[in-house]
Amino acid sequence: MNKFAKEFQIRSYECDKNGFLRVVTLMNILQDAADLSATSLGFGFDFCIQSGLAWVGTNYHILINRLPKVHEKIVVYTWPSGENKFMALRDFVITNEKGEVIIKATSQWVLVDVERKRPVSLSQYLPDYMYLNERVLGTEFSKLSAPQNISFSKEFEARFDDIDLNRHVNNAIYPLWASESLGAEFHEKHLPSEIEISYKKECLYGEKVLVQTELSELTSSHIVVSSSEPKELAFIRIKWAEV
Repeated sequence: MNKFAKEFQIRSYECDKNGFLRVVTLMNILQDAADLSATSLGFGFDFCIQSGLAWVGTNYHILINRLPKVHEKIVVYTWPSGENKFMALRDFVITNEKGEVIIKATSQWVLVDVERKRPVSLSQYLPDYMYLNERVLGTEFSKLSAPQNISFSKEFEARFDDIDLNRHVNNAIYPLWASESLGAEFHEKHLPSEIEISYKKECLYGEKVLVQTELSELTSSHIVVSSSEPKELAFIRIKWAEV
């Protein structure tokens, strides 16, 4: 099996006011590459629609050496990197035009029966599932917990544009909500260097959510909870670097 490779050029509307790639766009680029890779291997979006299934992300771990800037060309490499009965792993490497690695990421996914909203066995639906036994960020995802001392709180509402093809809030929106809770003054002086996300429950259109944040030196811990009903949606930890 070969690694899937896709070239992207960073566009102006994908960047923040300082010309750095937005985190939400980075997440979308990873998801786009993952979808194209899965499609090329026969278990992408069309396969899922025909089978009444959906890939649902449960974890991300992203290590950022630096964020690409406007008009920069990057190459995203991705490949299935492991599996067990219900979980599929997928890793990513992003390089610049010189081939230098600027971002590494690993993710974990569950194949879900859309009607029953329950995970299904990979061996049942993908008996020929293959992967490369190559991980870029270790083999385990950290156990993230709720912040203990709340430094910031911010409310959001799930917009129509936040909803993806699986009919719930897209994975990229959660780290956006988390980082937005820190405010503009913090963002003027800091960029993310590491992001860990543990997704717990789906969030639907119109749901009101509350992000509670603890900031300790250059690490922010976040919990995203639904205000519409008592449920935890995600835990997020972000390490920051000074600009």
